[in-house]
Amino acid sequence: MFLKILKPVLRVFVRYAFRLELKGTQHVVGHEKTLIIANHESFLDAVLLWLYLPVDATFVAHTQIGKHPVMKHLLNLVPHFTVDVNNPMALKQIVTLVNKGVPVVIFPEGRLTTTGALMKVYDGTAFVATKTAATVVPIRLEGASRTYLSRVGGLYPRQLFPKLYMTVLPARVLPMPEGQTAKQRRIRSGNAMRRLMQEMLVLTRRRHTLYSAFLESVELFGKKYSIAEDVRLVEQSYGDILKSALGVSRLIRGISQPGERIGVLMPNATSTLAMILGFSAAGRVPAMLNYTAGKDGLQAACIAAQIKTILTSRIFVQKANLDPILSALSDIELVYAEDLKERLGLFDKIWIAAHMNMPRRALVPQSATDAAVVLFTSGSEGKPKGVVHSHDSILSNIAQVRAVADFMPSDKFLVALPLFHSFGFTCGALLPLMAGCKIFLYPSPLHYRIIPEIVYDRNCTVLFGTSTFLGKYGETAHQYDFGRLRYVIAGAEKLSDKVSQLWKDRFGIRILEGYGSTECAPVIAVNTPMAAKPGSAGQFLPCIEAHLEPVPGIEQGGALSVRGPNTMLGYFYVDNPGVLTPHTDEYGAYATGDIVSVDADGFVAIQGRIKRFAKIAGEMVSLESVEQLAAATMPDARHAAIAVPHEGKGEALVLFTTSRVVTREALNAKAKQIGLPELAVPRTVRLVQELPVLGTGKTDYQTLKLMLTEKNTEGELHAA
Repeated sequence: MFLKILKPVLRVFVRYAFRLELKGTQHVVGHEKTLIIANHESFLDAVLLWLYLPVDATFVAHTQIGKHPVMKHLLNLVPHFTVDVNNPMALKQIVTLVNKGVPVVIFPEGRLTTTGALMKVYDGTAFVATKTAATVVPIRLEGASRTYLSRVGGLYPRQLFPKLYMTVLPARVLPMPEGQTAKQRRIRSGNAMRRLMQEMLVLTRRRHTLYSAFLESVELFGKKYSIAEDVRLVEQSYGDILKSALGVSRLIRGISQPGERIGVLMPNATSTLAMILGFSAAGRVPAMLNYTAGKDGLQAACIAAQIKTILTSRIFVQKANLDPILSALSDIELVYAEDLKERLGLFDKIWIAAHMNMPRRALVPQSATDAAVVLFTSGSEGKPKGVVHSHDSILSNIAQVRAVADFMPSDKFLVALPLFHSFGFTCGALLPLMAGCKIFLYPSPLHYRIIPEIVYDRNCTVLFGTSTFLGKYGETAHQYDFGRLRYVIAGAEKLSDKVSQLWKDRFGIRILEGYGSTECAPVIAVNTPMAAKPGSAGQFLPCIEAHLEPVPGIEQGGALSVRGPNTMLGYFYVDNPGVLTPHTDEYGAYATGDIVSVDADGFVAIQGRIKRFAKIAGEMVSLESVEQLAAATMPDARHAAIAVPHEGKGEALVLFTTSRVVTREALNAKAKQIGLPELAVPRTVRLVQELPVLGTGKTDYQTLKLMLTEKNTEGELHAA
């Protein structure tokens, strides 16, 4: 009787005190066997589920939770039993209960989160789901981690009554996975449960623009929260960046039209972050220009995206010696940030001050599906294309990455990858900005001796880089420089075994390799501490659907197409300027142009780009395997392979190398040792002092092709 009175009263109180947003409770009812799962943010979670679930469920609690002085009494109010999730007999009890048709609530993590992210997901819950063939109902609880009943104290600001969200997703059934042993099937079912919960975090994200997502973080952490710094060594708070963003938003409206694409030619600096956010608030689209692309690359990018105005900094242009390049651009107006700032008048300052207290009113009406940014492909195999991303595709990729990695406000990111690079833009800058992680922005990834010192001096815990850059950092760093690093993630190129082993031996750090493309905002797959496999690029991010199309001549794997919330809106081409061209295949997915294989546990192995396969005597040979062969033969040098036309065999291989001692005989011997066919041994080897590299850290294959006809290589070591 007491509970019948108490429950409605508590419902009303929680609904109004916590401003609870409740969605999807209709998905809970109508199932013969029901297993309800939820993430676990606080001791309030079970109360929320008890109050608002439309069914009378039995709660399964971990034995340690059952011993908590508060929870012990709360659990006595509802049907429950406490179990050790690793106890087989306890799991059998749950199976029996579910088979009887009793709705059961389980927190698969088994404990409260201490990071704000998903914790380890126990296999036992998945075992119950697959054993009973029960309907699994996922529920996302959000906001309770900021109450005083959570275990993330010190990471997030606590509130007495924070806003809460409870979202119930459509039910599904987890099939029993294939496996040769019961243990293998259990592990794979546990992985499927973890995957389901990660997808739940992505599917329940709120739709924002970049600016409104930033404001949500400002409201959570407060305007005084220090978030970013650059080489000036001046910490900027959320309030500082908001003020600068409002200033940019105010001034940019006077020189552009809503929806207009404006080139941004800026270094990694806090002012660049403010520009991006200010453009978003004003409904303008920043086009992140690659200042290392040269005159032709910049001109092509401006033509493709129909950019008429470039916003840059006079100091940056002078220091980077960009004057000759910018002066050669045609039909482009250069606007310098220093000059723009001088236009700030009294009324502008009043407008900024007023909107500091009501920043959402500065947002020009726009949709999360509208264009948010134009990034550009590297141009390593042709002219750069403009890649148009919506607000939602960028923020979806951030949500996907945060669903698999426990980045916390206690983390500090060192961002040396340029912000015109999709990896640097999304993962390096916006992800920590939205997650409350501190950022140190450094203007160049090429300062191999300085960057390790900054990691040490600024206590950085997260570092992104290409294999090439990470290798250079590892060679020059002091062994103690990287002592605080929690995450080192390699992308944009294949992680070499030499670099991986160097970091393990010198620093005791495992580099986590990922895979992505500019068109996917950029991350498609990544290894994490929760799920990693050496030699792979990790598992696909949640909510990414992958399809492999068979390729003639390729026995294992196929051409990868992906579909997900993080895929681009389309391309801008140089030969069709300003016209957004969607790029999808027959499945409505983006064709990556990469050949990959996926194992039974979902780990992705990249075999190479379709364009980077040579057809020799009717056989397909991966140019990346040729480079790996050279690296295995001469690990202390750098190598790059290209294919050239050949009258007799269709194509022939040319290897560029910085090694003076490599021979075709040595390559042949190593190929036999590691099982590569003789066709993978290059017919021609050319010596170079250094391989040409793009600003993104990738090898510049276009320049290598030009070098075949120019006299700028040191010589040909072998030709046959």
